[in-house]
Amino acid sequence: MSDLGAKDASPDVRDEPDGILRVEIHGEVTEDRVRAVLTAVRRVAESGRDVLVLADARHMGPIPPSARKAVTQEVRSTHIDAVAMIGASFSLRVIVALLAKGVQLLTGQPYPQQFFDTEGEARAWLLARRDALRAGRRPGT
Repeated sequence: MSDLGAKDASPDVRDEPDGILRVEIHGEVTEDRVRAVLTAVRRVAESGRDVLVLADARHMGPIPPSARKAVTQEVRSTHIDAVAMIGASFSLRVIVALLAKGVQLLTGQPYPQQFFDTEGEARAWLLARRDALRAGRRPGT
C-alpha cells in the first residue's frame, strides 16, 4: 500500500490494505472532485502499482456535464487497470458505460469496468484481474 500523499489526497479515495483503491463520493460529482480523485489514482499508477478501483456509487449524486467532461479529459492521462462499481443506478450505469467507450475510442486502450451488486463480488473480480495481470495474462482469458 502506498501513501497517496497529502497534496494529492482526495477525501473520496482510500488506499486499502489489499491494494484496491476505494472511491466513494457522497453527493454531487463535481468537476473538482473528479479531478481530485483522478489525481490520486494517477499518483498510484505512477508508483508502478496495479490500479484497481472499487467505486461505491450507493451515495453518489448527479454527474453534471462539466464533471463528465472532466472525466474524459483526465482519464486520457490516467492508467487504470480495472474499475468495479457497486450500487450504481441504471442511469449511472448508462453514463459510465458511455464514458468508458469514449475513453477507449480516444486512447485506443481497453478500459475494463464491470458493475456488481455486492462489494464481495466486486473485490473478487478486481483481485482476479490483478492476479491475471501479474501472471502476464490478459484478464478474462
